[in-house]
Amino acid sequence: MGRLDIGDIDGYYLHALEAKAEKTITLSSYIAQANKEAVHAGQPYGCAVVKRRMKGTADGYVVRDVATDVRLMNRMQEMEGALQDVAFDRWYALDKQHREAA
Repeated sequence: MGRLDIGDIDGYYLHALEAKAEKTITLSSYIAQANKEAVHAGQPYGCAVVKRRMKGTADGYVVRDVATDVRLMNRMQEMEGALQDVAFDRWYALDKQHREAA
């Protein structure tokens, strides 16, 4: 809390997480706050978890701005490429597992 806030929930991998459950949703302010807190927390990404009214947390939304999402997707692509180069069989098994889970 305060000007050096580092987010509401710790342990969301690589992210400073801002949790919101409000009647009126203002995504732009949530994302600005999450991005600022990511800097304070030394995390590369900020995001907001926004709870839907009258729904459980799992039915909420994880929201980040497009610039943050592009940086995250670029990181994922580079890391997958590195894993393919070093351990293709491991990458293939993980890729298959995640595709089947979807």
